[in-house]
Amino acid sequence: MNWKSLLSAQRSERTPAYSEPSRSAFEQDYDRIIFSHPFRRLQDKTQVHPLPEHDFVHTRLTHSLEVSSVGRSLGKKVGSVILDRNPSLKTDFTLYDFGAIVAAASLAHDLGNPPFGHAGEDAISDFFNLHPIGKSFQDKLSVEEWSDLTHFEGNAQGFRIVNKNQYGLKLTYATLGAFTKYPCTSHFPNRDKSKRSQKKFGFFESEKKIFQSIASALQLKQQDENSWHRHPLTYLVEAADDICYSIIDLEDGCSLGLVRYEDARELFMGVISKNKDKLAKLDQLSSQQERIGYLRALAIGDLMEECSTLFLDHEREILDGSFDQALADLCFSRHALKDIIDVSVDKIYRARKVVEIEAAGHQVIPGLLEEFTTAGVHYMEKSKNRKYSNLQKLLPAEFEPAMAIHPSDYYRMLRLIVDFVSGLTDKHAISLYQRIKGMA
Repeated sequence: MNWKSLLSAQRSERTPAYSEPSRSAFEQDYDRIIFSHPFRRLQDKTQVHPLPEHDFVHTRLTHSLEVSSVGRSLGKKVGSVILDRNPSLKTDFTLYDFGAIVAAASLAHDLGNPPFGHAGEDAISDFFNLHPIGKSFQDKLSVEEWSDLTHFEGNAQGFRIVNKNQYGLKLTYATLGAFTKYPCTSHFPNRDKSKRSQKKFGFFESEKKIFQSIASALQLKQQDENSWHRHPLTYLVEAADDICYSIIDLEDGCSLGLVRYEDARELFMGVISKNKDKLAKLDQLSSQQERIGYLRALAIGDLMEECSTLFLDHEREILDGSFDQALADLCFSRHALKDIIDVSVDKIYRARKVVEIEAAGHQVIPGLLEEFTTAGVHYMEKSKNRKYSNLQKLLPAEFEPAMAIHPSDYYRMLRLIVDFVSGLTDKHAISLYQRIKGMA
């Protein structure tokens, strides 16, 4: 793989690349995402602690902004060195282009997450795997299509969202490539989970041709018919996410009183190495909130330095496809990060409120899918039923035009229903479920 192709500003086969004098195509990507409807919905989607009552607890939106900020810095750090190593690139690119690509891809990285976080992903998959109505669709779909539905994946849903015409994002190929952490399909008999790029999947069968055209333009190396090697900047997007969720979830846990400050401080100290000389300032801070925030900032700074250095040390292997691991899993502080994650799992992710809302998600999401997929079947079969005719009216405006083109396509119908349900915010999902079940 080569950097010139990997930094393609092409937007689609029908939309040529262009930049403005004051704003590159990659900066335009960032702006398009931040003003989009799917991004705004992240304000009311669970990060760890759902429907937070405290303003210092992160939602998917604040998490995405922070990941994007870290990603931009990582991109610029790496880009500066890559440009020095490849002087011919300086004619067309600057370090800010690297930063803007990683920032935009990081900003979009959670767009496909359903209500109730990872519990929501499981609830959608369980509907098709376990629910009688969900299971009844299996004989109407191909093996590949059925695999998409029984293994709902937020990353693949995100790729679908950023490529849907209704949102008009038309992101550059470079940003779309960096966004795709798992460049493979759901139905992948030869999947090798020891490779980070194949741990999950990154696009549904419905978007496979779109990804193929992007991969071709970027000249991503293909591993087999179902998978490709990652875009190199994907490793920085992933690192930004790994850094933020592990460090900031611990900060939230401390703020909520789930983790003692003394324990959190010790865990942060395990990560902080290069910035130890700055710790003297800690005792000058008056509140625990300020102190934990300062430790978080120092830890993120050190992890960014470690991950960017690791990327540059392995640039050649990343470009030739022989490197396929998460940077955070190899960095100097990896053992300290594991300690943080272990404490977070025990003290934060299994907290009572988290467990309660996840349990609610497993009731709400299958309940919505049961009603709306049944309404979809009635629509396709032109069945006269007042209840389901009313439910059809609650579906997004694009449902009918999309189904008019392919009126007997069950996969398309189910994809549109899953788009609708997975796109709901936590509160909207609960209130809609209550209303259509007659509880409110």
